Amino acid sequence: MAAMLLEQAGQPLRSATLPVPAPGPGQILLKVLACGVCRTDLHIYDGELDHPKLPLVLGHEIVGRVEALGPDTSGFEVGMRVGVPWLGYTDGTCRYCREGHENLCDEPKFTGYQIDGGYAAYTVADERYCFAIPDGYSDAEAAPLLCAGLIGYRSFKMAEDALQGETKRLGIYGFGAAAHIVAQVARYQGCAVYAFTSPGDTQAQDFARSLGAVWAGGSDEQAPDELDAALIFAPVGPLIPAALKAVRKGGVVVCGGIHMSEIPAFSYDILWEEREIRSVANLTRDDAREFLALAPEVPVRTTVVPMKLSEANEALTRLREGALTGAAVLIP
Repeated sequence: MAAMLLEQAGQPLRSATLPVPAPGPGQILLKVLACGVCRTDLHIYDGELDHPKLPLVLGHEIVGRVEALGPDTSGFEVGMRVGVPWLGYTDGTCRYCREGHENLCDEPKFTGYQIDGGYAAYTVADERYCFAIPDGYSDAEAAPLLCAGLIGYRSFKMAEDALQGETKRLGIYGFGAAAHIVAQVARYQGCAVYAFTSPGDTQAQDFARSLGAVWAGGSDEQAPDELDAALIFAPVGPLIPAALKAVRKGGVVVCGGIHMSEIPAFSYDILWEEREIRSVANLTRDDAREFLALAPEVPVRTTVVPMKLSEANEALTRLREGALTGAAVLIP
């Protein structure tokens, strides 16, 4: 099968021909129909997430068709369309799994990190961590729901308590794949969305306004109103003190990325008055079930840039340069 292979951090992915994997117990073999390109892929590629198995097939926003079932499977049938997200395995026995926080599992495995992912024609996945894709989405449109959508949704849930008051003003820093999805969910829940982009990125600001943002500007600008909560998706540490300054007393700042540059020192007064900083780690299967049921109700519409599997290196470069509106999706 065709695959794009990461052999060393920082080196271009290599086009390779690999054997089609065989599903083991509890696994399903998927013919990959589409795979989204996520900023986490870029962090792995750059070596900022430094414990991947190598060589590695990246990709954890997988939409696939079930081709074969391994022994002891029961949840899916051949021919079904399913999605595979970042969280690909948990031990089920550690304290966090026992307490219902499987996203914090002590011994997890992640798709496209310790488990080969979707930058290939076929992949295998643990059926317990696969999900039916809602009707109404093409393969490419569904792919970003499986990470950008899920992480955005979990980040939004962490801000919900601060958004229960009179104003429901939500700031979103970094208006890429996750932001363009969660902005739609936030508006559906009655929030006013304020979008912060890279300074001078008028294209992203126009995109945010087209999705209903009441204001869009650079991250170096001050919003016209005080925010109740802020979600940060750009991996830029200085955005944390900027967001703290923008939220009201009792407001919350949620960091939705898996990696961030160094956070500069800031004075206690911008954290005082019961402001909070929270981080999001991975997702749970309940997050996936809730969000994939909610998405068609909103309805969430994803903006995607379909690209050939062989163009994976170009897709990662365009993501790094901020040259994408929405999400790149690889089509084998």
